[in-house]
Amino acid sequence: MDPFVFAAVLVAAACHAAWNALIKIRLDPFLAIVLISAMAGIVALPLLLYVPVPPPAAWPWLALSVAAHLGYYIGLSGAYRAGDMGQVYPIARGTAPLMTAAGGALLLGENFNVVGWGGIFALTSGIFLLSLRGGGEFAHLNRRAVGYALFTAVTICCYSLVDGQGARTAGNAHSYALWLFVIDGAFITGVALLRHGTGVVPGVLRFWKSGLIGGTLSLAAYWIVIWAMTVQPIAIVAALRETSVLFAALIAVAILKEPLRASRVVAAVLIVAGLAAIRLQ
Repeated sequence: MDPFVFAAVLVAAACHAAWNALIKIRLDPFLAIVLISAMAGIVALPLLLYVPVPPPAAWPWLALSVAAHLGYYIGLSGAYRAGDMGQVYPIARGTAPLMTAAGGALLLGENFNVVGWGGIFALTSGIFLLSLRGGGEFAHLNRRAVGYALFTAVTICCYSLVDGQGARTAGNAHSYALWLFVIDGAFITGVALLRHGTGVVPGVLRFWKSGLIGGTLSLAAYWIVIWAMTVQPIAIVAALRETSVLFAALIAVAILKEPLRASRVVAAVLIVAGLAAIRLQ
């Protein structure tokens, strides 16, 4: 894998973990996601002046992506209501790489050598280990949170494949990414207003600074990923992006005061081994 792309996606992973941590602000998780998405759209809006309008062939992909992202927002916010970040985030992000790799191989004809598949499996194993509590008993997992997290993983797989192919179809990853954020921000804001009414607006806007930071991080993170998926296999980029769980674990321990466990150290070793194999792919 090209070292510049590799490093860029790692930066995107750090940004992604950071904006997910901001969902834990004192606001309903769904409304926090709406705020961050709306702010990302606002930040992206003036940048549309510098990119072309996506060609007609790209618009069906944009529509599919907005639908998949709506499912992602609903699943992620539900998961964060039911469980803590250190448990939910790894499961949601960890299942997706295998789904995306299988989807990319079956639907897009993207396959990898033994080293590449080994890297994806090692990384995924490390991510799952991060989700276990203490001794690693699955019985300790919050089943409701896990259900939401697995649904979220399905939506991650869907939008990853859709956006990778959509950006390639558009012929300009920057145009596709910016238009996606503007449309998605407007759409999810409309959904929130229909669902909760305009009465929630003053309370949401009290957190506009956190929302602006999160929206900027979200825009930067996924913009990089969309670009990377146009120059590298989608599944490899999607798997590498999930190293965000390491950054999320650090945030969960250092800022959210969730407990540090020995299993997280072992998980980190597996993830680093997976990273090394993916780098050699």
